Amino acid sequence: MSSRKEPPMEPPAGSGVSRRGFIRGVGLGSGALGAGVLQSEALAQAPAAAVVGPGAVAITLKVNGKEHPLSVEPRLTLLDALRDRLDYTGAKKVCDRAVCGACTVMLDGKAVYACGVLAIEAQGKEIQTVESLSEGGRYHPVIKAFVDNDAQQCGFCTPGFVMAAKAFLEQTPDPTYEQVKAGLGGNLCRCGTYMGVRKAVLQAAKEMKGAQHA
Repeated sequence: MSSRKEPPMEPPAGSGVSRRGFIRGVGLGSGALGAGVLQSEALAQAPAAAVVGPGAVAITLKVNGKEHPLSVEPRLTLLDALRDRLDYTGAKKVCDRAVCGACTVMLDGKAVYACGVLAIEAQGKEIQTVESLSEGGRYHPVIKAFVDNDAQQCGFCTPGFVMAAKAFLEQTPDPTYEQVKAGLGGNLCRCGTYMGVRKAVLQAAKEMKGAQHA
């Protein structure tokens, strides 16, 4: 049996790295490589996730309390499903990039951009659109307040603002002006009617609070 010893590891000449630092780096690199191999093996052994599509799949969306069975491609957004398949056209398709807020709806009580949610992701959740705020010929206080304060011009952003305001007031029933300003920061108005919108939300807050105590 040979008793020859392996030569000590040395850093490359001219590298400016000490021998101790070089050995430490090799050890860390080997550890990271080993961890990567173990992680890859764990992923390979994990059960495969269910694949949906690319063809149409059957889903059911519950919109404003009504269930709607649909057959959609997994890539279809909730906004397109609402507008093109179910004729809920209140939510507007403006930026289609989840930036402007014109397509805001409520999903399980929270304001979301409908263009940034897949229709299949909205299954089993309560979807509320602006159409629900005027059912039965009665208008929600937020809608009335928007009219009273001239909080709309071209109208494209208005439905999104109304739904964002409703969701905000359900979480913050007695807001300050600054809270309203921050709470609706995710919605844009190209006409610049922000002052009217904020006043409308404050008015709606008072009316909704008064209705609770009536």
